[in-house]
Amino acid sequence: MYKVLLVDDEFIILDGIASVVDWEACGTQLIGTAQNGVEAFEKVKRDPPDIIISDIRMPGMDGLQLVAAVRELYPDIAFILLTGFSEFDYAKTAMQHGVNHYLLKPCSEEALMEALSEVVRRRREKDDNDDFVQSIKYGLERVLPHAKEQFLKELVTNKTYGVMEWQYFGRLFGLQFQTQRVRLLLAEIEGEHEYEHLFAVKNIAEDVFQNPVLSSTVGSHVLLLMEDELSEEQLFEKIDAIRSTFMKYYRLDLTAALSEPGELTHVRRLYTHTIACLNHRFYLGEGSLITERDISVPEEAEKRDFEYDPERLAMPIKAGHWADTELELKRMFQELSELRYEIEETKSYLIQIFMEIIRICSPAQMKGYMDKLPGLIAGSTLQSFQQVVMTIAREITLDRYERNRRKQSQMVQSVMQIVQERYNDETLTLQTIAAEIYMNPDYIGKMFKKETGEKFTNYVMNIRIEKALEHIERGGDFTFGSLAEASGFGDNYSYFSKIFKKYTGFSPSEYRKSPS
Repeated sequence: MYKVLLVDDEFIILDGIASVVDWEACGTQLIGTAQNGVEAFEKVKRDPPDIIISDIRMPGMDGLQLVAAVRELYPDIAFILLTGFSEFDYAKTAMQHGVNHYLLKPCSEEALMEALSEVVRRRREKDDNDDFVQSIKYGLERVLPHAKEQFLKELVTNKTYGVMEWQYFGRLFGLQFQTQRVRLLLAEIEGEHEYEHLFAVKNIAEDVFQNPVLSSTVGSHVLLLMEDELSEEQLFEKIDAIRSTFMKYYRLDLTAALSEPGELTHVRRLYTHTIACLNHRFYLGEGSLITERDISVPEEAEKRDFEYDPERLAMPIKAGHWADTELELKRMFQELSELRYEIEETKSYLIQIFMEIIRICSPAQMKGYMDKLPGLIAGSTLQSFQQVVMTIAREITLDRYERNRRKQSQMVQSVMQIVQERYNDETLTLQTIAAEIYMNPDYIGKMFKKETGEKFTNYVMNIRIEKALEHIERGGDFTFGSLAEASGFGDNYSYFSKIFKKYTGFSPSEYRKSPS
């Protein structure tokens, strides 16, 4: 219902119109009456109506003056003017104020309701049109940010976009420039994250920079385009603020790449360079701020080949020597970091290193390690790849150490068992045992000393003397010559006696005579 205010200085006419008109049928509601323009204007200011029906000739403030005063404050209020005069000047003045309905008194109820219905119809059309325009405006306001984002994506990736497209969309989006030189900022979230985190970075960046020209998410990155109006120091401070704010709320780090300043028409080239910078997080590590200066290699820098010897890496792992393995791996990763090859070339070396390490372990272990490789190659930095490789290499090396130790222990136990069984064989030596078990005698001697703490020859002599002592203590009828032969000294009694005294402090005969 549209609200109506009725104004006339003649009470009879005022009351008559108020009583006879079917206001509701016209889609209206009579909210009040006034007997002159001054009173009516005060009521309008207190509670503005939608329509005013007013006489023209009134004391104090006539109808035309009322129209003029109301139009100043409430230009949308519609008027229907009543008058007993038919002079053209009145109608002309009324039309100048936008009044389209001008009725001569006395007018019929039908004529007034027809005029009122026409005003209501026009008002509804206007309201419907305003609602439509508002809905379109609201829709545009909602879609405009997305349109800007899409435009930025096309601008940096679509080769067909040039100056004409920028000028057209710049006017469409109301983009104002003080200069045609711009910079790009590209940010990437480190670690596992949700897609919504990209919008958080975007919102934080927009807040910190307070009005970048354009911003958007591009794949797994957040991209900002801004005018080149800040110093590098100011830019670095703002980028650090973005990173620290994001880390504060989401406990995730950011790596960012900042382009050099360039002409707006060269923005696609700037984007390509910025992508290249961000890719160098592979060498520079997560949480970095990377510029073109950080990735440039001096022309006079020495060009050399990567020193990679698979056998040099595999030998200490197979031997179970972690210290040597760790040293070799650190050397290789340090060299790759210094050489700064193209990332794909470096990754090819990393794959070779990875495969050389895991091929040493069992097939089951190898499959488990292989499952990690695609993710490592796709998203890791050199530093994180090194950490994973060092962990895997240590696991395999220590496993080989344990296996080797068990093998060595088993070998030593076998040697000791042979000595226990054949100590009385004067031909028993390290060489004869090595030939039996198909191993190098020097290696057996080394492992025997490492495992038992004594040399093989000393161990054999100890066993032979222990057996001789046991024989003496059992008593019985025997000669010392036969005792020497039974203990593995053959017919060399003098050597047996010498060794016996060295170990016991007595000759065999003295020991036999001594009290137990």
